[in-house]
Amino acid sequence: MEKVVAILGAGPVGLAAAAHVLERGMQPLILEQGDEVGHAVREWGHVPMFSNWRYNIDAAAARRLLATGWAPPDDGAHPTGADLVDHYLVPLGLSLRPWLRLGRRVVAVSRDGVDKVKDAGRAAAAFVIETEGAAGAERHRADAVIDTTGTWFQPNPGGAGRPVPGEVGHPAIRYGMPDVLGRDRARYAGKRVAVLGGGHSAIGTLIALSDLPGASPIWLCRAAGIARALGGGAADQLSARGALGSDTARLVQSGRVRLETGFHLSAIDDVTPLAAISTDGRRVEVDELIIATGFRPDLSILRELRVTLDPALESPPALAPLIDPNLHSCGTVRPHGAAELAHPEPGFYIAGMKSYGRAPTFLLATGHEQVRSIVAAIAGDHAAAARVELVLPETGVCSGSGPQVADVGSGCCGGPAVAHADACCAADETARDNGASGYGCAGTAGPAKTPACC
Repeated sequence: MEKVVAILGAGPVGLAAAAHVLERGMQPLILEQGDEVGHAVREWGHVPMFSNWRYNIDAAAARRLLATGWAPPDDGAHPTGADLVDHYLVPLGLSLRPWLRLGRRVVAVSRDGVDKVKDAGRAAAAFVIETEGAAGAERHRADAVIDTTGTWFQPNPGGAGRPVPGEVGHPAIRYGMPDVLGRDRARYAGKRVAVLGGGHSAIGTLIALSDLPGASPIWLCRAAGIARALGGGAADQLSARGALGSDTARLVQSGRVRLETGFHLSAIDDVTPLAAISTDGRRVEVDELIIATGFRPDLSILRELRVTLDPALESPPALAPLIDPNLHSCGTVRPHGAAELAHPEPGFYIAGMKSYGRAPTFLLATGHEQVRSIVAAIAGDHAAAARVELVLPETGVCSGSGPQVADVGSGCCGGPAVAHADACCAADETARDNGASGYGCAGTAGPAKTPACC
């Protein structure tokens, strides 16, 4: 009998996992809470990606699609989230239709007849995945589970890990990255809008607001300064990244974006307009507040499984030192797979953005490598699981809010400029743009020619 691998989530990493499962002669069971594939990606469809197509398409998925007559997009072009859905996820989902179960929200994962405490017979017991949706309550069985449910629908609150007084349910507060130049335009045009955060979502929203007629954007930046956000400007060997920092600096310096540094939200005064109050007593009155302070994983569905997580990041412990934003950004992507993502629960893995817990440095191509390795391990091919097949420029590539958006602080594009002409990031990216396999950190090359943010 074929081994059944339940895949929670039908985003880019989940669908890639399904393609690998089929190539390994196993049967995927894809459970997605949305009514269409790419449910979360559709929420940020207006956002251009800093990484081009070459880094956003999984190899097994491409092989599957090519067999259907699919025409791959230009690998040098930069898709938006909507492009990713329309030109990749939708056709991939169609090719996986027999194994796809839409409109099913996972509410719990457990072992059949074996609670969390019991050892005997645990590894042999099937997984039971409970879902709710239009079809009612259902129970699905599987031999292994890969959780790729992501973090998009669990935004961080405005306080230090918790909502501040007056925040929950306030009608003038939105989270993440609203489409301020598109479907949400009427809400923000002509308004005073504060954006709390220091990552690419916050910066992208501020840039968009600066282009919105009549809008008065205010940056509530928790950091004491924005030097890290601005990067190295003209000194940056990745010229596109330098230009992004320069653009952001001009917005602040010109006064188009009002800046409040060291702003730690302590309360929301429920008045009209809304007032954001900082821990040092500053009061910023606005019509709308966008909280863009990152995301966190939903771990409630895993309560009956034996899962070990880093106490700070809520990622697998072996992965935490590779991605800890206290130590570094995603300037260098360190390969990892089944070994780093394993849990004490045999046959269970978390992959994709959710595997990074609260760390904001996830790369889509990293997720593809994760599921390639995980599926190999589930199939029993431990040599393939241990093999590194991740191909990225040394600086990594990441999603952001288009060519005018600079990542900051905890995100992937913050930090000091790359100052040396032989820096591995510039050398490697230039080599790749010229069709070579990349120099890595050992080679030299001229200035990079890449629109990617990292």
